[in-house]
Amino acid sequence: MTEQQQTPATAAPTDGTATEPSAGTQVTEPIAAEPIADEPDTAEGIPAAEAPDTPQDPAAPEVPAAPESQAAPRDPAAPQGGAVAPKDRRVLRAVLRWTAVVTVFAALGAGTAYGITGMERTDVPGLATESDGRWAYPEITRPPLPSGSPRPFDTKNWAQAHYADLRALLLPAPQGATDDKTLRGADGWLPTKDFLNVFESKEDRDDVGQLLTDYGLRHIAARGWTTPDGTGTRVYLLQFDTGTVADDIYGELTTYGAPLHAVRGAAEAEFDDKYPTAADFDSMSVMRYSYDEVKPYGAEQLRQAYLRAGDVVAVVLQSRKGTAAAVPFQQTVTLQSQLLG
Repeated sequence: MTEQQQTPATAAPTDGTATEPSAGTQVTEPIAAEPIADEPDTAEGIPAAEAPDTPQDPAAPEVPAAPESQAAPRDPAAPQGGAVAPKDRRVLRAVLRWTAVVTVFAALGAGTAYGITGMERTDVPGLATESDGRWAYPEITRPPLPSGSPRPFDTKNWAQAHYADLRALLLPAPQGATDDKTLRGADGWLPTKDFLNVFESKEDRDDVGQLLTDYGLRHIAARGWTTPDGTGTRVYLLQFDTGTVADDIYGELTTYGAPLHAVRGAAEAEFDDKYPTAADFDSMSVMRYSYDEVKPYGAEQLRQAYLRAGDVVAVVLQSRKGTAAAVPFQQTVTLQSQLLG
């Protein structure tokens, strides 16, 4: 057995002071120390459980006690003779003040969050949705069908006929618009000669008039309006006997690249390739060709669209002095397509 193993452990004194373990002593349990009241915080006043493990060199100079101003601060929560020190009272007041401030800001933040979430988006500054130029139309619904009549694209409706009143299939004017009474006609039916005035030249008017006669035009319903910004809109619905007849005359009036007959106010027009196909209602039931006037424009810019839905051919014209916005034109064409689809 080695010398280190033969050295006995030093017994703890009974006067409450800790004895430093000698080199090689194995401490198996912490040594309990009696509490020391009002002792200076010097190395000699450290309880035995916190005494350093390494023995102090007897030759080392004695370390003087730290001045009172540098002594470790006592626990503010610990009682000191039954009274709270002035410094501790100041700390306590500061903590209470900051707690109150945090509570107030938390309440204000919660109230603000509740107020914002309860508001409409357009009521919150900086979050208002900017208008994209669409018009405010009234609620649009399809007119009722006669009892037992199918819809135009029902599989049982081989003629693709619209059995609803054609005048009720006209798109209503948007809010704030002024109605064009000249397009009402007698009992809501527009005379053919009034529709032919849409075309610029006499030759085109004669050609289109003959086509309408040859293909057995039944009647025309029309509506027009002018919005406060000066945009004028005209919608014409021409009804024929069957969808096949309407499709044939549709091909006599339009092509992909340009309309076949010049409309008054736009001597030249071309296919509008900027018109979004996503705006189309249903390409399987409603066909659309839309055109824009070729620059330079005249006094007004004119946009036009031709639709074919079953036994109806629709012509939509929209113009405005200077330039005509694209969004309300597309909106008008889409809504009229929905009514016919």
